Amino acid sequence: MIASLPMYDRPENMAAHDALWALIRNGLRDRGLDAPDALDRATDHMEGWGRPDLVLGQICNLPYRALFRDRVTAIGCADYGLSDTPAGHYRSLFVVREDDPAKRPEDCDGYRLAYNEGMSQSGWGTAWAWSQARGMTLRPALQTGAHRASVAAVAEGRADWAAVDAISFRNMAGRDPGAARLRVIGRTDPSPGMTFITRPGQNPAPYFAAISDAIAALPAEHRDEIGLRAIVALPPSAYDLPLPPNPASLPL
Repeated sequence: MIASLPMYDRPENMAAHDALWALIRNGLRDRGLDAPDALDRATDHMEGWGRPDLVLGQICNLPYRALFRDRVTAIGCADYGLSDTPAGHYRSLFVVREDDPAKRPEDCDGYRLAYNEGMSQSGWGTAWAWSQARGMTLRPALQTGAHRASVAAVAEGRADWAAVDAISFRNMAGRDPGAARLRVIGRTDPSPGMTFITRPGQNPAPYFAAISDAIAALPAEHRDEIGLRAIVALPPSAYDLPLPPNPASLPL
């Protein structure tokens, strides 16, 4: 069995995620479902999502739409309480260096974009959709492997801007020196947030109930550290979004 919450699980909030998992685990067991004692932090997230013994995972909506929609059971979307954002959705923030003249994302037509990976909704997919809707040219000039690395790339001048998951950027505030050198100039359009999943063929209802109860019971200090406010059931049609191209196939 495997359970993992890889999207926002970082060393600085590990204790809070462990506390959340303990509550979910106990809730699942109380409902007659097997659950591992601890979160798995060693297995690559893409491998974990495809495991036949997956008890609980958390997946970005782009890999879910592109690769896993028919291979897992969707439970519900994590809601992190972002302002002016529909429940169960999230956005990315467009960031530039403090001294960059851009005042809004529309000023960045043709800028060199740092993105974490091509299978990331927050770092690539949502930026592509936003630019397509506005007729802008997006130049995916640098793949960094992580939002934190994209922030560093912009701060150091190796790229001009980036789309950074709003929850990730919030978690970096006061902790990441690169983030302190950047300025937010806008947000992407909302799309479904990080989706809780389990292996295929499962009834999502007891999982949804266990997660909902765990969020409500999480001590305030852990809830504030993670920022998780609720789990929200979205209709399957919420994921019916166009798939972006592979950024490596676009002009630099």
